[in-house]
Amino acid sequence: MKATITSIKLKKPWHFFVLSKMALRIFKQLKTTKCKQYKSTGFWTLHYTMTLWEEESDMKEFAKSGAHLEAMKRSSNIASEIHTITINAKNLPTWKEAKLLLGKGKVLRY
Repeated sequence: MKATITSIKLKKPWHFFVLSKMALRIFKQLKTTKCKQYKSTGFWTLHYTMTLWEEESDMKEFAKSGAHLEAMKRSSNIASEIHTITINAKNLPTWKEAKLLLGKGKVLRY
């Protein structure tokens, strides 16, 4: 199985409202997929998500379609940094572990 961990640091505090609107659409899309587990946390300008997938192809299909794809296209407008990593996992890690793992992943800076 594959777990994807992502963090987004917003450019401005009020971008939280734009992120929240996008997140609601993404969560609705996520409910229609084969995602095994989902977690999110964060406050104001720093937010984290984790998803667990049986198949990497399902994860990639989700990431490159619908609300998630639209959010990725708009992310440079609201984010100063996005960190992401995909790992092999049977379960989602703890938030403490996830945040450490993000240090080894990809970083996009805008």
